[in-house]
Amino acid sequence: MIKRLLFVLALALTTILAACGGDGGSEEASGSGESGSESIVFGTGGTSGTYYPIGGALKPVFEESDSIDNVTVESTGASVANIQNIKDSLNQMAIIMSDVGYDAIEGNGQFEGNAVEVQAMAGMYQNVVQIVALKDSGITSIEDLKGKKVGVGKVGSGVEQSAKKVLEAVDLTYEDLSKVTHTGYADSVQEMKNGNLDAAFFTSGVPNSNITDLLQQTDINFVEIKGDTADALMEKYPFYKANTIKAGDEARYNLEEPVETVGIQNMIIVSPDLSEDVVYDMTKRYYEYLGTEGVSVGALKQLGRDEIAKGLIAPLHPGAKKFYEEQGILE
Repeated sequence: MIKRLLFVLALALTTILAACGGDGGSEEASGSGESGSESIVFGTGGTSGTYYPIGGALKPVFEESDSIDNVTVESTGASVANIQNIKDSLNQMAIIMSDVGYDAIEGNGQFEGNAVEVQAMAGMYQNVVQIVALKDSGITSIEDLKGKKVGVGKVGSGVEQSAKKVLEAVDLTYEDLSKVTHTGYADSVQEMKNGNLDAAFFTSGVPNSNITDLLQQTDINFVEIKGDTADALMEKYPFYKANTIKAGDEARYNLEEPVETVGIQNMIIVSPDLSEDVVYDMTKRYYEYLGTEGVSVGALKQLGRDEIAKGLIAPLHPGAKKFYEEQGILE
């Protein structure tokens, strides 16, 4: 009986020692798996927009890094949702418009009383404020919108926010217009074709396919935002930047004359919780990618890579700042 008991105790001890050895091996493997690599959730926008394919194009670029385990490209409600998701640690990287980022930093608008720390990694293309008017409407300037029928974008949209600010720059409000419609791009174009609108606002990349459609069927002209109007906008709202839609570019309306306007820069932001080394490596890879022939999304070709650190409304993440300093491309 005693011999049998000793045998059972010896067997139990052997099992315990083996288990300890196994645990030690597991800890070693787990440690090597946690060698600084990150899983990144990349917040973009709707699947039919521009942000989402940009995320898809950049996913393999960032996944080449030894610091990155994998990148999940997530379709979201775009800028506002992306900033909130980073604050809540649901996303580690996102694309936003600078005006929304500015409001988040300042605690304005939808972020009133709820300011958010926003850190930039890189700038991207601009969403250009494009105002088109029927040629026979007599509208050739922003001031000429007074007393006219104007489409200003959907309620609460970025288009409407720009429309209000542009009108404000020349001391106009909705009350000064004869008709205001809160229509999306396609509906605004249809209303202009039907003669129910004299002009409409579009805030998007160039070209906007809806404007291209309108150009092919209706005589229109672009209403410029320039001179004192542009200066007033850029002074009050630092996220606006001067923008010129070039003439003779078949990919951008093939205009006979250039159009001066303003744009709102898009940018990539990252979580302040990401390490300096990880963001440095991602910034480096993004910069190098922009210098190759492999850039597949047209929007990523609209800003030279030596300009991506300039004019940002948000402070740079320390890792991004370190890389740009080494490249000598900070302002």
